[in-house]
Amino acid sequence: MKPFIRNFSSHLPANLTIKKGGYMLSKKLEDYLNNQNVQYAVIDHMATATAQRTAAAAHIPGNEMAKTVMLKVDDRMMMAVLPCHCRIDIGRLKEITGASNISLASEGEFRTYFPDCETGAMPPFGNLYGMDVFVDEQLSNDQKIAFNSGSHKELIQMPFKSFENLVHPHITRFTA
Repeated sequence: MKPFIRNFSSHLPANLTIKKGGYMLSKKLEDYLNNQNVQYAVIDHMATATAQRTAAAAHIPGNEMAKTVMLKVDDRMMMAVLPCHCRIDIGRLKEITGASNISLASEGEFRTYFPDCETGAMPPFGNLYGMDVFVDEQLSNDQKIAFNSGSHKELIQMPFKSFENLVHPHITRFTA
């Protein structure tokens, strides 16, 4: 499928924007992007089991495809955003954040933070959900970033600089 640019507001009362084909884009994210007048592409793809397979299905270079990993950092939730082919170095992230404890959050622990998203398909916009976002610096080396839109069948792709200006993430190296 070819990417298409969508920049419109929906008048649907639900938390999700339903579009032709029945897929969902987080209403909160779509409203935010449109209110900020940012150009972005919504890319349809078949559902896959991993971020790397999603990149392949959507014809996105692996180094531009970001995965969002939810972490429990002491007593709060945090987003770690990294290239789809990388793994988190928890020890390094613990040093960077100064946290006493960091662990991967279970779906049950983070699901309620994202009522407008399919479980596990949350976009890396922690600013919209009241949490810090840490982005691995490798993602900042590319012109574009692609990430889940709130659905397992759509990605959003935009310039990395636009993403950075909207989210204000902590950009540092925390991958193994």
